[in-house]
Formats: sequence, C-alpha cells, structure tokens
Amino acid sequence: MSSGDASDDASVGVFGLEFRADRVTLAVVALAALALLARLVGLGSRPFHWDEARVGYWALRYLETGAFEYRPIAGGPLLYHLDRLVFAVLGVSDMTARLPVAVLGAALPLCALLFRDRFDDAESLVFAALLAFNPLFVYYSRFLRGDVPLAFFALAFAGFTLRAYDRRSRRDAYAGSIALALAFASSGFAAAYVLCGVVVVVLLVDQPSAVVDGGTSARRLINSVRSRIAGRTVPAARAFLLFLGTTILCFAPRAGPHVDVGLTKPTTWHLVLYEATVGALWSFFGVRVAHRWPHWTHELFPYVGDLAGTLATAALPVVVAAVAVFGWNRYVSSERRPLLDAFAYWSAAAFAIFPVATEVSAPWVAIHVVLPLSPLAAVGGAALLRRAVSLAGGDERDATTVAAVILLLLAVVAQAGVVTATDVYGPSDRTNELAQFAQPSDDMTALVENATAVADDDPATPEVLYVGSKYATAWDPGNEFPPVVESWGNRLPLPWYFERADADTVSTKNLTTFDERAANESTPPIVVSEPGLSGGVGDRLGDAYESKTYHLGLWDREIVVFVRQV
Repeated sequence: MSSGDASDDASVGVFGLEFRADRVTLAVVALAALALLARLVGLGSRPFHWDEARVGYWALRYLETGAFEYRPIAGGPLLYHLDRLVFAVLGVSDMTARLPVAVLGAALPLCALLFRDRFDDAESLVFAALLAFNPLFVYYSRFLRGDVPLAFFALAFAGFTLRAYDRRSRRDAYAGSIALALAFASSGFAAAYVLCGVVVVVLLVDQPSAVVDGGTSARRLINSVRSRIAGRTVPAARAFLLFLGTTILCFAPRAGPHVDVGLTKPTTWHLVLYEATVGALWSFFGVRVAHRWPHWTHELFPYVGDLAGTLATAALPVVVAAVAVFGWNRYVSSERRPLLDAFAYWSAAAFAIFPVATEVSAPWVAIHVVLPLSPLAAVGGAALLRRAVSLAGGDERDATTVAAVILLLLAVVAQAGVVTATDVYGPSDRTNELAQFAQPSDDMTALVENATAVADDDPATPEVLYVGSKYATAWDPGNEFPPVVESWGNRLPLPWYFERADADTVSTKNLTTFDERAANESTPPIVVSEPGLSGGVGDRLGDAYESKTYHLGLWDREIVVFVRQV
C-alpha cells in the first residue's frame, strides 16, 4: 500500500475514474509531461522507416478516399484512425504522423498510478520513471508502429483489471474492457500478449497447488474470484458491451472505393458486425497463423540472441534489477508478493514467445519484454533509494555502502542517458543499436520539397517515374489498398513521401521501355532509378536533370533520383 500521508490526499476524477491527487500523483504527471517533451523534440527529424511509410501511406489513402478495411498484413487499425484524424486537423508531415504514438508513449508513466494499491510511493515513482525514460520506450514512441500503443493499453488493462478486483470497482472494469479492445486494435502482437496472460494465470494458480498444497490454494483463489464477481452480471455485461462496441468501432470497414460495407451504410450493418468481429479474427488467423508457414519460418536462436542483445544494450539495469527482485521475492522475503511473480512470469513468457511470434528480428520486440520487467526493476530501484537515504544519516562505517549505492544509481542513469543520446537522438546509421535494417539513413526533405513543387493535381501528367524491374508495377494507380505487389514494397519509404507531396507516379521496367515511353510521352520531372540503370538513365536525361543517391536502408538499399532543374 502507499506510504503517503492520507491527510495530504485529495480525490480527483479523470473520465469518471478516481485517483489520489497527492504529491506522488503530481510527480507522475510531471514525469509524463517530461516524457512528452522528450518524445516531441525532433519528432519529425528521422526519415520514415518502411513500416512507418506503409502506415502513413495507407492512412493518407484513408483520408483521401474515406475507405478503410482491416487487413492484418498492414497492422492493427487504431493508428490508421488516429492518423486520419490528426492529418485532417493538423496537416500531413512526418511529425504529425508520429504524434499519436508519441502521446500514447508519454502516457505510459500514468499507468503506474493504477498499481498504487500494490506498490508504495517510491516504487510507483520509479516505475513511472522507467516507463517515461527507458531508451526503448522513448525511441519507439517516436516511431509509427503499434508496439508502444499496444504496450500502453495492455498495461492499462492489467492495471484497471487489478483495481477492479481489489476495489470491486465497476468503473475500473469498464475502463479495462475498453483498454483491452484498444490493445487488440493496436497491433497483431496482442495475440502474443494473450499467450503470455495464459502462462501467467496457469503459473500463478496451478503451480503452488501442484507443488505445495495439492490444490488447496487454487481452490481458495477460485472461490475468492467467484465471490468477487457473484451478483455482478449486469456490470459484466456492460463491460462486454463496451469491449464489443470499441472493437467494432476500430475494426469496422468504412465504405468507399473497393469497400462496399461500412458504418455509414445502415443497410450493411449486419455485415459490419461480422467483419469487425468474427471476420477480423478469421482474417488475422488466416494471414498471421494459417498461411504464415513455411514462408515466414525462421530460426529461433538467432532471434532470441538479437532480443537478448537489445535488452543488454538498452535495458541491462532493468533486467538485472528485475531478476534480483524476483529472486528476493521468491526465496528471501517473508511476505510474498504475487503481483511481482506475475510480472516475472509475464517477462519470461514474453522472452520465449515474441521471438517466435515476430516475422522479423527487430529491436522493437524488446519493448514487450521490458514492459513487464519495469515494475520488478522499480521495486529494486526504490529499495536502493531507500537504502541510500537511510544510510546517509548513519555513522561513518556506512559511508562506503552509501557511496556504492549512489555510484550504482548513477551508473544506471548514465547507461540510459548514453543510449538515449547516441541512439534515440543520434544518427540513423549502422552504429545505432535501436535502428532496424529498414531505417533510411539519408534525409528525404529535399526530395519531398522537389516533389511538392512539381505536383499539379493532374493524374494524367505524373510527376515521378520509377525505372527498373525492382520498382515497376503493372498499374501504379491500382496500388490503393494492401496487400500490394513486392515491387511496390521495394519502393518504401518513397510512396509515403510522394503521396504526402500529392505527386502521381508511374513506372517502367528497363531502359528499353524507358525509351519507348519517352518517344510517346514527356519524361516526368523526377525519375527514380535502380543503381544499375542509373548510368543509362543519366545519359538519356542529360544535363537537364541533377542526380542524387539516397540510402533507403542501413545497407544495400541505394536508389538514384534525377530531378529536372528549373
């Protein structure tokens, strides 16, 4: 329980949910504000990763056409809805596209307030600080993917559910049901969270019974849960309806070009209900499970090794502190805290499950392991702080211990600071430990400015020509909804930047087809070429065009762009 002075507490309501407005709450809110500032500084400075470009491009198409349909290959629907709203209000840019993720990432520290019935004040503050400033959370809160939103809503669901159980609170149950739906809408990785939850429940409930008391503790826990929910059919039904309504709102199709069913067409609402629930689940299963193998089969241990390496680089103090606290809670402490066991089991399950669930080995996978490690590390960090404060007033024999504790805390802060300075705000190159292969290392600002300057809002006169079989598609205007052909994906992140500039694109396979096209039509002012064809393209374009090489990945992804000089 919190150790704060009850006389200093004042209850405040947020969306109908009550929180104690004491100094700890104010401090956590201040941490969230600082976290937001850390995420907003230079938010648009890093060029878009391929995954970001996909989300941004389809969100722009959604804004332009009003048509939307959940497709698992393109990720969860939540970011598309949020970005469409932000684009309509604030305009289109790299910064505004990332803004929803930045805001949700900055809100992560507020989740620590949901666990204050089980954590004391110091633990709550350290927990909030870890969520606010861990380099992984900061970097990927500045990144248009669903991992941080999923982490936020999953942790909020856990916190609201725990409060609903402890306080028998209907409002917390309702908030938890909405958070759960939004977690599913954030990312397909939510399925891995479900598996982690199953592991946690089984270990918490069955392990003591199977090993120690022959089922007594399991029966006691089941009876306790049954007594808590007895006679609460109506609140449970309301919570389910809130979950269902939020799910439908997120996953329902929106009618438009190529989409005949939508929320705005009442005659199709029965189909909307199906597509937003059973249809979405079946589609996810088909794409991410049934038809994933063997195409996306990968070796397990390299992915586990990459995950371990990311944890060592960006969260080593958190991992060490969490392991120490788990050992202390399990083998030393006289007062066992089951919640700490739950987070430990969640962490272990995530470390085993996510390398299997992910289709590419990427640093963002570590977010889902660090999330449940953070409360464990917070307990250890708070214990160190209390030890330092208590020893500071002792005799000289404790001076060495005080110095050691302070040096340890400084080392933890310094490690996070170095990673943040070099990787979060550092250049996007091969030395960046948090950057994934598909992160461009060159600034795209000049290219966007050129494309914007020549865009004329006339699809009959394209502004961009792709040259090379690697980029050529059969019908460029047909690339309006996922999934698309591989050659379109090879262009990433350029489709986002050209769509943002409102520039129309066409493509041709090789120099022969380039010549045939040039004989019949004028060459667009921007030509994007494969490096192997750039010499021939440059000879044909002559001095009227100026060339520049861009790196669309950390290695082996060069393009040559020719821009007509005015």
